[in-house]
Amino acid sequence: MQIFELGKKLGFCKKAKIFAHSKFLLYFCSVNINECYMRREGIILFLLLCVAGCWHAGEAQAQWRVGASGGATYNWYSIDTQYMTDYRYEGAWGWSAAVFTQYNFLPWIGLRGEIEASERNHRFYRTGDYAGTNYTYHNTYIQIPVMTQFSFGGSMVRGFVNAGVYAGVWAASREKGSVYEPMNGRIIPVNAPYDFQSEKDQRGDFGLAGGIGIEYRPAAHWSIHAEGRCYYSFISTVKQYMRVKDYRYNTTIGMSIGFAYIF
Repeated sequence: MQIFELGKKLGFCKKAKIFAHSKFLLYFCSVNINECYMRREGIILFLLLCVAGCWHAGEAQAQWRVGASGGATYNWYSIDTQYMTDYRYEGAWGWSAAVFTQYNFLPWIGLRGEIEASERNHRFYRTGDYAGTNYTYHNTYIQIPVMTQFSFGGSMVRGFVNAGVYAGVWAASREKGSVYEPMNGRIIPVNAPYDFQSEKDQRGDFGLAGGIGIEYRPAAHWSIHAEGRCYYSFISTVKQYMRVKDYRYNTTIGMSIGFAYIF
């Protein structure tokens, strides 16, 4: 008090108060800054632990698998016949075979890649004066679907949905059927490879791929599955080389069964 009174007499009272308040503010700020740093470090540590935990869980649950499948296909050939009023197109059955690999990041999501050979067949026939002309085109495609798989269910029986895209090539084609010649009334059988025409035939293919199926795991490292799938092509099988546009597209559904070994 004597020092304070002395300061008051000397006119230093205001300065003393300011100094005291300043010391209090500096102490208060330092405490709060330290608390903020501690909170921030605590939040960062918590987030790192969460990420590490998720990563460890993902590593523990991640699985590779390889397998094979095979089945049947049915293909529709979409075409605008325009002025060709006696032309008729219908779908036709074929086959498919594939090998695949899949990596599951978590039990319910994975990435799947395949190499598949399949037929996208269609039937062509004519009416009217050319009735008797009847072909089935057996078209073999090699394609690579890449899809994300979402699965659900228990540990032994699970459903799944595949969704993605595919790219492929029209590898081969064969014509089987008959040609009617109205001039002499003959029907000539045909069974020969189709000769591709570079100015006409579009052999590259790209589109959407998707499917739905069910999986059964009879043992820890083995699974069997059945799937229904659809391929929807964005690419016309015919190049637009004529004045009249002629777009033709494949839409293919498939039914397959397969197995996989789970690492």
